[in-house]
Amino acid sequence: METILLLNRLLLAGTFAVAGATKLYDLPGSRRTLKDFGIPTSVANIFGTVLPLTEITLAVILIPAVTAWWGALGVFALLLLFIVGISLNLLSGRKPDCHCFGVFSSAPIGWSTVARNGILAALAGFLVWQGPNHVDPSTVGWLNNLTVTEIIAFIIVAINLALLTLEGWFLLHLLRQNGRLLIRIETLEKALGSNGKVYRPSPALPMPGLPFGTPAPVFQLPGLYGETLTLDALRSSGKPVMLIFADPGCGPCNSLMPEIATWQHSYVSKLTIALISRGTIESNREKSNQHKLTHILLQRDREIAESYLANGTPSAVIIQPDGTIGSPLAAGADEIRDFLTQIVQNPTGKPAALPATEDGCGYGNGNGNSSGPASRTTITKIGERAPGLKLADLKGKLIDLTDFRGSKTLVLFWNPGCGFCNRMLGDLKQWESNHPEGAPKLLIVSTGSIEANQALGLQSSILLDQNFNVGRIFGASGTPSAILVDENGNIASEVAVGAPAVLALADAAEPDYKIA
Repeated sequence: METILLLNRLLLAGTFAVAGATKLYDLPGSRRTLKDFGIPTSVANIFGTVLPLTEITLAVILIPAVTAWWGALGVFALLLLFIVGISLNLLSGRKPDCHCFGVFSSAPIGWSTVARNGILAALAGFLVWQGPNHVDPSTVGWLNNLTVTEIIAFIIVAINLALLTLEGWFLLHLLRQNGRLLIRIETLEKALGSNGKVYRPSPALPMPGLPFGTPAPVFQLPGLYGETLTLDALRSSGKPVMLIFADPGCGPCNSLMPEIATWQHSYVSKLTIALISRGTIESNREKSNQHKLTHILLQRDREIAESYLANGTPSAVIIQPDGTIGSPLAAGADEIRDFLTQIVQNPTGKPAALPATEDGCGYGNGNGNSSGPASRTTITKIGERAPGLKLADLKGKLIDLTDFRGSKTLVLFWNPGCGFCNRMLGDLKQWESNHPEGAPKLLIVSTGSIEANQALGLQSSILLDQNFNVGRIFGASGTPSAILVDENGNIASEVAVGAPAVLALADAAEPDYKIA
């Protein structure tokens, strides 16, 4: 029995030590998870740090026999709190990321998460049930009582467990790297052209979103006041539907909210505009009341946006009255405004024909600037000199893009409050630690506070552009997005929109715009 009690303590201590350490390593992710669980931002920012420190402290207290019972009691109480919080979110239909083991694991919660915490709570409860004076033996005393053979066996088991943990870590990052390689391979396969020639397009050139005329993915989502709306219900008036994908933490989305409210009221006779958001009801209801918005629907995470291939926010798509896709995906505020202009000026409900880019795709370059409803004006073109860029970094030092001459530079437009940016943060850190040979240097142009950007834990230079002015000059219209600048300071790619396109552009060893 004594051995069982000791192994129980060591198992709980090891679990909580790993959970606390990995959360502490990724504090922004821990704080974001607490917010996603419905905890107010001010509280989540504090407890995002307190929680991992508490878990590590409990792990330490579980080791000595004299404090083990109190450690078990703390673990039991904390696990019950986890179980209640997870269950309440599941019962309300929400599945935020668990982030239970920080950088090791971050996946949507489920009843399996409740079961896992229940098992650990049962182990802790068993120790609590034994009482303060019956959780012996001492860890040191137990080791002293082992024979030499048993000590060797114990060391071998401990080493094997450590190796298994490292192997799991390695496999996780290997799978992520393979995912980026697959994106790159797919891009190269699509580059095979006719007559034996190879055309290597920018990763952002293919038309974004679902193909024209395909059935729009259906959905059934809750509103802010207990109502439930479906795509069929939004289409019931016989008007086109514009779906706008947003996030409460997205700066460009929040800037667009007053315009969306105006559109909803001014063009109600021509089309239905629905906002598909995520996060808590309270944060979305606050924005709804502030701007007088209607038709705000909440997805559990990003499942509806992903079904429409919307990899960034804000973005939008037109659904025709017959329920089919009526436009490519508009990435960024400027493209959304263009789509609105087209649909309002075209009483048939079908967007006007869009001009083709070099690869024959219409409206697919991801640039967020326009001179009118029927034409696209690109601020920067491939081969042209990159616009001047002089911004302060997180230490207040002015950085100029010309400082990066002599090396390919990936200019990444970022927002610490953007859900899609945060989702690719782990992959970006991995890229920084192990970027491919010949990959460009990374220069991040971000909004948000100095503290929020420092908390990202990125190694690359971060410049602050609170009004997104530089992004618009380069043709970016949302986050995450990026553009490649070559060694001579010339534009070497179209704007890549969304995490997959940005990561593919980051992995590119050569500019992908030449004909071989």
